[in-house]
Amino acid sequence: MTVLRALFALRGRTYTSTVASKYFARSYASSSEALKRTGLYDFHVENGAKMVPFAGYSMPLSYGDVGQVASHNHVRKSVGIFDVGHMVQSNFRGKTATQFLEWLTPSSLSSLKPYGSTLSVLLNENGGIIDDTIITKHASDAFYVVTNAGRRDADLAWFSQKLKEWNDSERGREGPVEHEVLENWGLLALQGNNFSAALTCNPSTDNHPFVPIEGFNLHVARGGYTGEDGFEISIPPSHTVEVAKLLSKSPVQLIGLGARDSLRLEAGMCLYGNDLDETTTPVEAGLSWVIGKDRREKGGFIGAETVQKQLKEGTSRRRVGLIVEGAPARQGAKIFAPTTEQEEIGVVTSGIPSPTVGKNIAMGYVKSGWHKKGTEIQVEVRKQLRKAVITPMPFTKTNYWRG
Repeated sequence: MTVLRALFALRGRTYTSTVASKYFARSYASSSEALKRTGLYDFHVENGAKMVPFAGYSMPLSYGDVGQVASHNHVRKSVGIFDVGHMVQSNFRGKTATQFLEWLTPSSLSSLKPYGSTLSVLLNENGGIIDDTIITKHASDAFYVVTNAGRRDADLAWFSQKLKEWNDSERGREGPVEHEVLENWGLLALQGNNFSAALTCNPSTDNHPFVPIEGFNLHVARGGYTGEDGFEISIPPSHTVEVAKLLSKSPVQLIGLGARDSLRLEAGMCLYGNDLDETTTPVEAGLSWVIGKDRREKGGFIGAETVQKQLKEGTSRRRVGLIVEGAPARQGAKIFAPTTEQEEIGVVTSGIPSPTVGKNIAMGYVKSGWHKKGTEIQVEVRKQLRKAVITPMPFTKTNYWRG
């Protein structure tokens, strides 16, 4: 399988568990709707999980008395497993499925090798990011697509609208595209270079998306949210719990939301709702690499006019990494130029104390011109201006498989 260079992370914070619980409840739970549960809810509770609201679901923040930092370090040094079954899994099939998805995204899916995966983005008419997504190619007329739970309603409405437009068009009538949502399917992310201790096979050697794991034939895509090597394993509803039990034996540890955020931020990965939204383009977000080389000139995707213009002329702001002195900067912290006028030049979108780096790291957007490596700026933290330095991402060495 083709290496998945980057996947996006779940939202989290390195607060104490009590503060983190309040944060997740405030940020992602709808007070008017009952929380959904993945197929592993009872499994999490049985394993001592502290459940918190997240993206409309009740999800594990941590397990037992294992802290966020310990969980984080275990993934970096060994291997951990995450429940990401709240994500939306879909299949797109049809004679013109490649062309349809190349209309919705700026990626070069026609040149993607069979069973290869790529990070991509769904764009609106202004080039803003509707959602980030992982697309796995099964064949020229079949794709497996994973999108974010927090964007479920918006994404599915967008797919429905655009499918109708496509299938009613001349191109669509030549080969209609069908969309299937894999409701209630499990999805586990196995992360860490010691993943071989949990698997009886090496999926990287299997040129097919369905791989025999622990007696089950499961859909596997290589990649992860952490900067480490690993896989995303899609599981039919009837087998999700059994597979989770089989894969979560020592040295594999169950990892919750708290560690996911610190892992993904150290790896310099964006998070929808923090670092990405519908007003942000892939060029501004530093994701120009998801735009296929051929598509930069030819376009042909929704939002292409804005994206192509920014590729040629630049943007007014840039996503950057920061090392912040003193206290950690959190989402919403203002960024200022280090001048007496205290010119506001940007905002922090994610920030944590990094367990691996041992410093306060953050991600945010600054005005172009202030984005260069080593530039000193100031960040307002707890009503005080603190020194920060623009720092390249990832903040720590990544260990992706490159095959």
